[in-house]
Formats: sequence, C-alpha cells, structure tokens
Amino acid sequence: MPEMTIPLLDLKPQLEEMRAEILEAVTQVIDSTRYIMGPEVDELEKEIAAYCGTADAVGVSSGTDALLLALMALDVGPGDLVLTTDFSFFATAGVIARLNARPVFVDIDPVTFNLDPEQIRVVLQGLSAEERSRVKAIMPVHLYGQCADMDGIMEIAAELGVPVVEDAAQAIGAECLYQGKKHRAGSVGAAGCFSFFPSKNLGGIGDGGIISVNDPELAQKMRIKRVHGGEQRYFHKVIGGNFRLDPIQATVVRLKLKRLDEWHEQRQHNANRYQELFEQAGLNEFVRLPEAVHDASLPHRHIYNQFMVRALKRDELRDFLQQEGIASEIYYPLPFHKQECFASLGYREEDFPVSNTAAQSILSLPVYPGVSDEALQYVTRKVAEFYGV
Repeated sequence: MPEMTIPLLDLKPQLEEMRAEILEAVTQVIDSTRYIMGPEVDELEKEIAAYCGTADAVGVSSGTDALLLALMALDVGPGDLVLTTDFSFFATAGVIARLNARPVFVDIDPVTFNLDPEQIRVVLQGLSAEERSRVKAIMPVHLYGQCADMDGIMEIAAELGVPVVEDAAQAIGAECLYQGKKHRAGSVGAAGCFSFFPSKNLGGIGDGGIISVNDPELAQKMRIKRVHGGEQRYFHKVIGGNFRLDPIQATVVRLKLKRLDEWHEQRQHNANRYQELFEQAGLNEFVRLPEAVHDASLPHRHIYNQFMVRALKRDELRDFLQQEGIASEIYYPLPFHKQECFASLGYREEDFPVSNTAAQSILSLPVYPGVSDEALQYVTRKVAEFYGV
C-alpha cells in the first residue's frame, strides 16, 4: 500500500473552512426565490470588474459560454478566421467552430505553453491576402495560470485591426506587464473570459463563468445576447442564447473571491517549495519545472492553476506515481491540430512541433491550497525514486 494518498485537487479543506458561510448564503438565495439572475449576479459582476481592473463584467453560464458569447458579440461567424493556440482545453477551439468560423492554430512558447507571437507572424505569412482579410479575432489562452505575451499579441492585433479575446479561464488574478504597466488577466483585450468550474482557483459549486470588458456598448451587446437576444422580454432584435449565470453560483463565488489572493499565495508557496525540493533532489536533469516569466515585481505573475512539469518518460512516471498514491494529470494529451473533429482543416501530424512536444511530456502535480509540506516532500521523493536519483 502507498505510504500516502495525495489527490490532484482536494476541495474539502476549502469547503470546511467556508461551510457555514456558504450554507447561509445559498439558503438566502433559496429563500429569496430569485433563482434566475438577480442581485447576487449583479454584485458579482461589479466585484469581478473591480478585481480584474475593467469597467464591467458580464456573468454567464460557464467558461465555455463566456468564450462563445464574446465571439458572438464581436460578430464572429461563418467564413471568419480566428487565430488561436494549438494547445489548450478543447473549448478554446470548439467555440470558434460552433460559430462556423475557422480556427487557425498557432504554435506555443516552449517555456510558458502560451500562444507565441512570433509564431502568429509565421502563420500570417502563410495565409493568402484573402485569408488575412477574413481574420476576425485573436484568442490567446493564459494557460495554467500565467499570462501570454500580451505586448506581442496586441501589437499584431493592432496591425490586423482585430480584437483580442483573452481566454483567461485558468488565470483570474494572474498579472503581466502590458506597455510597461501592470495588468491583470482579462483587462488588456476586448474581452476576458473566465471559468468558475470548481477546479479553478476561483471555483463555484457547479458551472459558471464571467466576461470582463471595458467597452460599455460591447457589454450591453453581451447582456442582450445572454438572454436570447432580447433587450425587452419576448422581443428579439438578434439571435442569442441562454447564457445566464446561476445566482447560487454567483453567491458562492462572491464569498470565495474574498479569499482568492490568499489561495493564490498558497499555490505560489507550494510551487516555490517544489522548486526547492526538486533542486535539492537533483531532479533538474529529468524534470523541468514551470517558470514564471513576467517581471518579478508582480505578486501574481503566475497563479499556478496547474503545476505543469515536463518530464522524461512521462507516461511511465505517471503510472509509477499512481501506484504510489499520487494523482497527476495530463493537460492536454492531444493538440487541436490532431483532434479528429478538425481533420478537415488539413493540418499534418508533425505541424506545431512545440505543441506536440508539450503534449508528450507534460504532467500536472498536486499544488492546491491545503496540500501539506509532507505531501510535497513525498511527491518529490517518489519522483526521485522513479529516476533513480
């Protein structure tokens, strides 16, 4: 039997800490009988906008719907092209295809796993003039809790005259420098899309999401499309959808938002502890740990939604850790260009070499708030045992 059992994520410590508050807040929503939208959603929108540093925020039903609604509000549709990463959770590319637009994949930075601006330029050079004219947006992902290179991406977007939609589902509160000033994820582009899926740093007790936005006209357009395109009930100017945020999720997220920076710091502490332990164990030759690349003066430059390492013999290591009671996960085992549903786009398997390498070598280790130092030491010891160090 394993000496310890360590889950990839354990929400129970967080729940136990907040159980009474959550039950009281949820009960108040239930007793109010305001089960669709309402004041809890309104207040959360204000609080998230303030936290992200934007003028407004629009609550929605999930992180996926945040991406979908943002693209809809920017009039992305049939025949349009959207430049995005080849390496992310499926929703990033899936929402583009759902609108009958074409996702144009771009390779990633080998250190951050984020969209590489230089590779955007390479892809653009390979497009015809007619195709370039159909590029409607750029969608970078702030993967694993670290912002993409927004200076480089926004420069290209300005040259093309297209908006940027930030997929910040894993990065609420992560910081970067843009034009020499500190910005939080979701505050630089036309829209920032967040998920409240329970595993996120700021998670609800079910699905939910939100879009941060600075342009009031764009925010209003999103609010109209959020309720089937009807500004006035039963009168529909445009086609929208049912993208409303549940008030029960809103009230739970509001409570958790007060503790979010504290939880960020715990994840960062755990990540730094891994750095110390792996170096002491002599594992640098076998495992490459994540790097926070932005200015060290930013307190939340990387918030470690996942602690993603690149490991030699990754699959064998994962099997070994599982036998030793240590959970891990591969985010993500197959790049977009290799997904069966995108076969018609005509990419070759060998395209996007950095993305391919990442998919073959990455592994997420436990880093959640509440994981004990004893557990981090155990993980390190077992990784060293696997490599014979």
